[in-house]
Amino acid sequence: MLDLSIFLFGLVVGSFVNVCIYRLPRNESIVFPSSHCPECKTPVRPWHNLPVIGFLVLKGKCRDCQTPISWRYPLVEILHGFGFLFILRQFGPSLQTLIYLAFFSSLVAVIFIDLSHQIIPDAITLPGIVIGVITASTILPPGPLNSLIGLFLGGGIFYLVAILSLKILKKEGMGGGDIKLIAMIGAFLGWQGVLLTIFLASLSGSIIGLSMILLRGRTRADLIPFGPYLAFGAVTSLFWGSGILNWYASLGRL
Repeated sequence: MLDLSIFLFGLVVGSFVNVCIYRLPRNESIVFPSSHCPECKTPVRPWHNLPVIGFLVLKGKCRDCQTPISWRYPLVEILHGFGFLFILRQFGPSLQTLIYLAFFSSLVAVIFIDLSHQIIPDAITLPGIVIGVITASTILPPGPLNSLIGLFLGGGIFYLVAILSLKILKKEGMGGGDIKLIAMIGAFLGWQGVLLTIFLASLSGSIIGLSMILLRGRTRADLIPFGPYLAFGAVTSLFWGSGILNWYASLGRL
C-alpha cells in the first residue's frame, strides 16, 4: 500500500510539475487560473485532469478544439510515479525522502523547461540553493560545510568556464541558469556529489552531442541545453553516487 500510495502521489505531483513547466518560462502564476487548454483557453474538466488517465480518455486531444496534447504531460507524470517509488525504496519513509522527492521534481522541471526554452528559471534554482543548504545542514548527509563547499565549488567552476569562454572564445560557454543549477545541486549533494554530477553530465553530453552531429547533421555551433545533462548527473549521483565513488576508489587499490 505504501508503494502504491507513493506512486499515485508521484503522478499527482507530476501533474503539478507540468503546470510549472508550462507557466514558469512564461512568467505566469502556477496557481491561477485553473488548468486550461493553451489553444482555446477552455478550462479542463476535473475528471480530465486526472494524471495519465485524463490524457488517455481524451485520446491526446483537447475535448473542445481537438488541439493535440503533448506527450510530455503523461511522460512527466509517469516519471514522477516511478521516480518517487524508487526514492522511497532507496531511502525509506523519512524526512530525507521527502526532501529528495522535491529535489527530484525540481530536476525534472529543469529538464523539460531547458529543452523547450533554453532557460532555467531562477524560481527553481534560487530557492533550491537555500533549501539545499538548510536541509543539508540539518537532515541530509552532506552536512553544512560539505554543502557550502559543493555550492561554491560547482558554481565557481561553471562561473570560471563562463568567464574564460567570453574572454578566449568570445562567446557564452555557460549560461547563468546552468551556474545557479550546479550551485543548487552542490548544496544538496556536497562537493563529491557535485564533481561526480559534472563528470557524468559532461560525459553524457559529449556522447549525445557527438551522436547528434554524426546521425542528424548537427554542428558544434548548434545550441544544446546543458541543464538536462546536469539533471541526469545529479539524479545518478543521488541514487548511485556512493557506489560509483567507492568503485572508483577501489581502482587505486588494485
